[in-house]
Amino acid sequence: MSTRSKTAPVVTTAPESPRRAADRIRDTAFDLFYREGIRAVGVEEIVTRAGVTKPSLYRAYESKDELIADYLRDYDQRFCQRFEAPAVDHPDDPKAQLLAYLDRLAVRASADGYRGCGLTNAVIEYPDHAHPAHRVAVESKQALRERLREMCRAMQARDPDELADSLLLLIEGSYVSGQTFGEGGPARMLGTAARRLIDAAL
Repeated sequence: MSTRSKTAPVVTTAPESPRRAADRIRDTAFDLFYREGIRAVGVEEIVTRAGVTKPSLYRAYESKDELIADYLRDYDQRFCQRFEAPAVDHPDDPKAQLLAYLDRLAVRASADGYRGCGLTNAVIEYPDHAHPAHRVAVESKQALRERLREMCRAMQARDPDELADSLLLLIEGSYVSGQTFGEGGPARMLGTAARRLIDAAL
């Protein structure tokens, strides 16, 4: 039998690290910016909801604009993951990959409380081309346009660029109509409309 004393260990509470505070700020900002709009959310609300101090925010981000840009880069990364996810179930089949994504988007965009695409919303909120939010959002949209062109070329469409732009119009339209009409709105037809476009273009 051990003769070591069985006293309870002393637990000390270390101050929250800057990294953890930055994570909480980023996650809180992501939720608030998406649900309420970027301009509608102030720094005070972010730090209050995140349970951190304002100096913590400015240690992590030099300005609100930098936090906004980080939010949009995070949003873009999550979008890319969702967009490319169907490739696991449909390898080497770009048509099936794209339609699987669009069918899921049709469901999301037709649900109550849908707030559209955070990147599209940012372009509308920040029309100034020099603003970091505008730049990050437009770069993401340009990358999506090129990705759609690649997929349409792989489908052997007669005019891949034309088909890609037509599909992009459908996608962007679903973001807006989903917010406007909600459940039962035109966004529910996204997959059907995309199939007709693709079939006509191949």
